[in-house]
Amino acid sequence: MKKIYLRLALGLCVFSLVPLEDLHAEVNKTEEVAPGVYFHEGDLGRRGHCNNGWVVFDDFVLVIDANFPSGAKDVIPKIRALTDKPIRFAFDTHHHGDHAYGNQVWFENGATVVAHEGVVAEMKKYETGFYGGAAGRWEDTAKNREDVAASKLKPPTLLFRKEMIFDDGRHRVELLHFGTAHTRGDGFAWLPKERILFTGDACVNGPFNYTGDGNIEQWVKTLTLVQELGPLTICPGHGPMGDNSVLVDQIQFFSLLRAELKKLIKAGKNTAQVKESMETVKTTLKNQDRLQRYVGSFFSAQFEQAYVELGGTPFETKAAAVLPHKPKDKAVVLGRVEK
Repeated sequence: MKKIYLRLALGLCVFSLVPLEDLHAEVNKTEEVAPGVYFHEGDLGRRGHCNNGWVVFDDFVLVIDANFPSGAKDVIPKIRALTDKPIRFAFDTHHHGDHAYGNQVWFENGATVVAHEGVVAEMKKYETGFYGGAAGRWEDTAKNREDVAASKLKPPTLLFRKEMIFDDGRHRVELLHFGTAHTRGDGFAWLPKERILFTGDACVNGPFNYTGDGNIEQWVKTLTLVQELGPLTICPGHGPMGDNSVLVDQIQFFSLLRAELKKLIKAGKNTAQVKESMETVKTTLKNQDRLQRYVGSFFSAQFEQAYVELGGTPFETKAAAVLPHKPKDKAVVLGRVEK
């Protein structure tokens, strides 16, 4: 079965252009989720930044997601303003540029980069230039991002297979891997005492689900396992923080997409007919109040990939375009619900 690959330009792909006034009000604001636990919604629209989190332990700081180099440089002063404890660890939830290309910045500020071993495996697959092969994603991104061009790729060096635990008696953070979702190396940061979950892009709050490096069927299974943790607060990889309904809705979005495609296949629709039904399925999902926010510019790629995973043939036309490298005047590159 042919696998669908979509090229990454800025770590995320294909977002609609939306006016500045449509941006979420909490972007670039540091929020204290619990004592010593912080969430920072990154400026995805104008700068391609992911969300960050950090936990202040007795003698060090653990940062969740490295961001792009410019994102790391934005967040470090905000951490310094809250504590003078050293930043010892930076956790990559996965290998994408907007979550891992800032690793060198954190390293230069004294941090060891931590990740599931699958993150390095994925870097070896896609960051071929670093590993002695042809130019890969880093080099491609560096053509259009000055912060990447001025830095260098720094793969994680402290790796885990299933879990890694930080516990000083006051805070406990469990870094966990449940399986394939957004990528094959997805990691979660779980705070069992506070029941706070940092998800990376395995769970997002908005139309940011890039599926090209993952598997939708496995994604649902993985998040169902994650749900068994019983989180109360979800800190997603993109979009605003929310309660457990963010995780529930993410699971339901992909589950309903797959269910609608199964109906088409069971009805004997061929590939052309399935493709023609895409807008109908999109409308079905958009009519679900709690799911419509996930329907955006990625939908055609999500639809095609889910169909191929169910045994269908890839569509002939490209499912999605590449993210513009620079925002246009008076607009930002940001996913939104399609009207």
